[in-house]
Amino acid sequence: MLLSGLSSYIPVLVFMAISGAIGFLMLLIGRLWRPSHPYKEKLSPYECGIEPEGDAWERVIPRYYVYAMLFLAFDVEALFLFPWAIVFDKIGWFAFIEMVLFIIVLLIGLVYAWAKGALDWRY
Repeated sequence: MLLSGLSSYIPVLVFMAISGAIGFLMLLIGRLWRPSHPYKEKLSPYECGIEPEGDAWERVIPRYYVYAMLFLAFDVEALFLFPWAIVFDKIGWFAFIEMVLFIIVLLIGLVYAWAKGALDWRY
């Protein structure tokens, strides 16, 4: 009984095995085939033709992360708004109120970030 239920997953397992083998073979062939002649300039970090300055492990200002997180929050909002707008006429007033509450929560977050100075581009 149990094996008959699992037999429907055999094509998926075969597909995963074949795709994994193809990926491994491509990496192996590339490693064996490509030329490898390391030298100092080739191993140095590339910065658009400019000589690198300082250490590659410099600290990044946390403000950049705050901007990235705010961008992601409003990007997710847009991802939720588009499908909702497409089926708006079918989902009714309850879904409309839910989306208004969602937008209000995001606006409260934006106002909070603005009040805390997270959107100021000064150091």
